[in-house]
Amino acid sequence: MIAEIRPDVIVLDLSELPPPMTPTELHRRVTDAAKPVPVICVVPPGPTAAAPPGRAFARDRTVPRPFGPRTLLTAIAEALRARADDTAADVLHAGDLILDPRTRTVRTGDAPTPLTATEFDLLAHLLRHPGRVFTREQLLASSWPSGANAGVRTVDVHIAQLRAKLGPASPIRTVRGVGYVAG
Repeated sequence: MIAEIRPDVIVLDLSELPPPMTPTELHRRVTDAAKPVPVICVVPPGPTAAAPPGRAFARDRTVPRPFGPRTLLTAIAEALRARADDTAADVLHAGDLILDPRTRTVRTGDAPTPLTATEFDLLAHLLRHPGRVFTREQLLASSWPSGANAGVRTVDVHIAQLRAKLGPASPIRTVRGVGYVAG
């Protein structure tokens, strides 16, 4: 569900879980699926609130129960602000093409280029690793939600659609017998 919705931030309530689920296990599952989305952990009151178990929680904000709505809103605002700061320098360029992950926009020259979410993720992945050749399987793993029922030929279709939308500004090249590269 996280991969389909693509939230900006996740509030994860770890204060009351049904057995046998542990806070550490739930946190691991969510953060694995949500990378790089910030996670805010709501934790039970008491001494564990300041330091939830495990190093996995270190990069996340924690909000101990009980809390007021303003406390949670402040934590969400801080997480969103930190994420915006992290991605602001992440604008990617390839010739006349500009990809901004923060606003999820692509421009070719002065014109905006509308892309589907999957096309955007696929292009962003290739542009983040210029010159590196990716197989279709690697691109499926990086740009499609886990559990998606997509075959390797789906990558070919999306690459063709990207090239058509980007026109001459497309930085994507085919490496015969291997996969695709941007650069």
